[in-house]
Amino acid sequence: MKKQAVHYRHLPVKGLKIFYRESGPVDGETILLLHGYPTSSHMFRNLIPLLSPTYRVLAPDLPGFGYSDAPSRDSFRYTFDHLTEYIQGFIDALKLRRFAIYVFDYGAPVGYRLAVANPEKITAIISQNGNAYVEGLSEGWNPIQKYWADPSEENRNALRMMASPETTQWQYLHGVSDPSLVAPESYTMDQYFLDRPGNLDIQLDLMKDYASNVALYPVFQAYFREKQPPFLAAWGNKDPFFLPPGAEAFKRDIPGAVVKFFDTGHFALETHVNEIGAEILQFLQK
Repeated sequence: MKKQAVHYRHLPVKGLKIFYRESGPVDGETILLLHGYPTSSHMFRNLIPLLSPTYRVLAPDLPGFGYSDAPSRDSFRYTFDHLTEYIQGFIDALKLRRFAIYVFDYGAPVGYRLAVANPEKITAIISQNGNAYVEGLSEGWNPIQKYWADPSEENRNALRMMASPETTQWQYLHGVSDPSLVAPESYTMDQYFLDRPGNLDIQLDLMKDYASNVALYPVFQAYFREKQPPFLAAWGNKDPFFLPPGAEAFKRDIPGAVVKFFDTGHFALETHVNEIGAEILQFLQK
């Protein structure tokens, strides 16, 4: 199939500029790609060319991430509800009527909120290490859960290492059998944005608010049971944050869910983009 150009655009949404990548036929079926922490739509740079010969692909940067506006936390509430409002605004501004969502990490609670609010728009869900079950949470969440239980300055400060260059690189390389497959610009670029003035406290606000996502797990699960969306879980089985049981749990609420594991870590697209891309295409064609 003909290779599609990738366009890099900004869209005004509720006073912010939302950066996004777009590729594929404008009249094609749409896939919305939602990134996680601490990355941006850059994580989809190798997946987009695999999907765009057939599908219209849209990959926005969440507010505070990548090339989207990152207003100060004094003027913007960094919560997952608020991030979702802006991606809802992005969907509304582009007049998207029907689309599939690919969700990863932070993109999952945003995407699942969108699905609950717009069930008539969702054609399918692809979750790549995008958790919705407590059994998917590893012990790596313990310091963050401690901050949820006691939001003291001491517990907040203990999380500052989560945004260090060493931790960012570790997130990309942990569980990867061949680190030479991971492009160094991935974690280097993420760190560039993490190191912007004021950004660390933005990220700590979101880590605190992640508790709201866990509180909504029953709501997400009720949506899965009621609506039975076509569902593919494509999971790096050595993810230090989201465990394989979290992927298997989707089948409890969506018996027809397809669950595929890949021998890699959290950022599975860095090492297995061709395999995951093929699974997505096969899944959507069905």
